[in-house]
Amino acid sequence: MIRDIGVNPDNVLRRAGLPKDLFTTSGQQITIEQFFALWEGIEAESDNALLLPLELGRVISLEAFDVPLFAATCSPNLNVAARRFALHKKLIGPQRLSVSQAPTETVLGFDWPDDLSPPWTVSATELVFWVALARLTTRAQIRPIRATVAELPDSEVADAYREYLGVSMTKGPGYSVVFTAEDASRPFLTANDAMWEFFEPELRRRLSELEEATSTEERVRAALLELLPAGQASTTAVARELAMSSRTLQRRLRDEGKTFQGILDETRESLAVHYLSASDMAPAEISFLLGYEDPRSFYRAFSSWTGKTPQVVRAAAS
Repeated sequence: MIRDIGVNPDNVLRRAGLPKDLFTTSGQQITIEQFFALWEGIEAESDNALLLPLELGRVISLEAFDVPLFAATCSPNLNVAARRFALHKKLIGPQRLSVSQAPTETVLGFDWPDDLSPPWTVSATELVFWVALARLTTRAQIRPIRATVAELPDSEVADAYREYLGVSMTKGPGYSVVFTAEDASRPFLTANDAMWEFFEPELRRRLSELEEATSTEERVRAALLELLPAGQASTTAVARELAMSSRTLQRRLRDEGKTFQGILDETRESLAVHYLSASDMAPAEISFLLGYEDPRSFYRAFSSWTGKTPQVVRAAAS
């Protein structure tokens, strides 16, 4: 893909101070810092770094996909692909993908750990990627209904993104892209259940190896992202998802100085603020996605977390 956009990979590696055989030897891994250096090297070799995500979006093809990416194209639609991708995203890097599916829209949010400050174009590429993937797999000119970025580029660059996406980017607390419910459920022409069944065991194996070095807190947060929209927020449900007993889960969290309820509250608060800032979903819908049966319980909890009402937080983000 780097060659396809007219950039010399050898020059990129030299700028980033990375091994010359990085792209030619299988199984190589790099640190987060090296990844950012690699990306900055690509930017430096590009004619216009801020338009790099658009250039990559235009050259994406099935042949360029790695296993987790290609597995997503086997999905029946964008909703399923996003949920699968969110689960396996950690195989690619530290960025998190959140998926919130509502009756009228699907919101994909892209978040980095607080201690990381990636180049603007890295997150913008994630946004462009999902639009490109939707178009590639449906053979339809899918247009998102909203695209949010933490920092708006200058007007000329913003115009280029509007032309590609079909919608103007707006400034928000983070990066997200929103599709209509119709487009998010549009059938993928690349859907292939047999291929997914072939890839899925290998993805699970890789995920299991990675999670051996992952804290229980991180595993609980990842499980909650999957379980909350289904209304499952109990210790029992999370323990079952992580293939351990509730007692073992509580003990491991206690060893890390954490509690299940504390992690649950933090996850719900983070998701609630994200939904309020990046979508038009009503608080009642958000309450449902966070696993609350009664919206009033959500209002009380949100007030205790933030000292504000959902309406105040939404107004501040607009």
